[in-house]
Amino acid sequence: MHQPRIFHLIQRAHSALFRASDRALRAHIGLTASQQAVLFVLMIRDGRPISEIANELNMGKSSLTGLIDRMETAGMVERRHHQEDGRSFKVFIKDRGRAAADGAMRGTKRINAELLAPFTATERAVIEKFLRHVSDNAASIVDAQSQVSFKEKVSP
Repeated sequence: MHQPRIFHLIQRAHSALFRASDRALRAHIGLTASQQAVLFVLMIRDGRPISEIANELNMGKSSLTGLIDRMETAGMVERRHHQEDGRSFKVFIKDRGRAAADGAMRGTKRINAELLAPFTATERAVIEKFLRHVSDNAASIVDAQSQVSFKEKVSP
C-alpha cells in the first residue's frame, strides 16, 4: 500500500494556501496573511506581549517585531508599555485593525467552508484532529525522529 508523503503534502498545501490568501488579502483588504494572523490573535484577546503573539503564531520574535512596526505605522495596532514590566510592550488592536480583521474573518469563513465542502462531517473531524496533532506535536515528533534519521551520515 502506498503511504502518502505527508510532510511534503503539508508543505505544498501550506505554501499554496498561504500564497493565495496573501495575494487575495492584499488585493481586497490591504493586509498580508501574516498581518491577518496577528489581528486574529488580538481579536481573541487584545493587549498581548509580542512574545506571546510570536508563540501563538509560531513566529520568531524579531520577525514579529518588524511586522508589528509596519502594522503600527499603518494604524492597525499600537504598543503600550507593559504595566508590570516597563521594558516590554503589549500590543493592542486599533479600530482600523479591527475593521480589517472583521473583513478578513468573513472571507476566511467562506474559504474554510469551501476547503471542507468535499468532506463529510466525520472526515472533517479527522482532518481537524490530524491538523491539531501536527501543530501540537510537530516539534517533539521531528526532534525524536531527527535523532535517529538525520544522524545517519551520508558518505562523501
